[in-house]
Amino acid sequence: MNPLEKYNNRVDQVNSLLCVGLDSDLRQLPRHYRDDPFPQFAFNRWVIEETRDFVSAYKMNIAFYEARGDRGISELKMTVAYLQERHPNILTICDAKRADIGSTNAGYVEAIFDWFNFDAVTLHPYLGKQALQPFLQREDKCSIILCRTSNPGARELQDLDVGGKPLWHVIAEKVHAEWNTLGNCMLVVGATYPQELRQVRELVGDMTLLVPGIGAQGGNVKLTVTSGLNGDRKGMIINAARSIIFANEPRKAAKQLRDEINQHRPKG
Repeated sequence: MNPLEKYNNRVDQVNSLLCVGLDSDLRQLPRHYRDDPFPQFAFNRWVIEETRDFVSAYKMNIAFYEARGDRGISELKMTVAYLQERHPNILTICDAKRADIGSTNAGYVEAIFDWFNFDAVTLHPYLGKQALQPFLQREDKCSIILCRTSNPGARELQDLDVGGKPLWHVIAEKVHAEWNTLGNCMLVVGATYPQELRQVRELVGDMTLLVPGIGAQGGNVKLTVTSGLNGDRKGMIINAARSIIFANEPRKAAKQLRDEINQHRPKG
């Protein structure tokens, strides 16, 4: 089973497009977790068990773990191993935004896909298909290409005109038509740009999209869902991090967001 099949099966199992971002900034963890010998892992394990019934994916931004050096990297690996052992049907995403020349990417591939054993990774498209080939050729994993990101400054480069089209439009077309030959590509499209999200959906057909920007970043759930669903009522991995993991009751917050998303999905 490839990661996309794994994700779609999980969506059906728990009726959820929700991804929880385990962006476990040590400085924001409750004191009793900061006093634990493995603070980030202990906190992640608690969040996972609180939210797992309503979640189809977990995304970990590697920066929050790299900041702690070898201890953080170790606890990130512990988190992925825990998910593999206890909840192997939930998709795991490494939000690392990697991109370099091919030989360097081969090292990233070994680290992220084979050592950490993530199902998917986020990637920059700037160096082109040839450079990213070590990722793209891994049929057993997913490459999630940045397209229209959720940050306020995204327009500075992503809206640049390229032959009468904005750059994000060209990236969406190119990944869909030329890079996704093994059917293992996704695109990152932010919930904070619902009009562009709708256009990307029209450009790429049923391709799955990773959609950050819900929750703390202020993305509108209704606009996001109605703009981004594919023909199977799926095709979206809707990520929320701080609004769930630092909520007083993460289980309640995850269920509420899962249910709110489903309010705007047509009945199957």
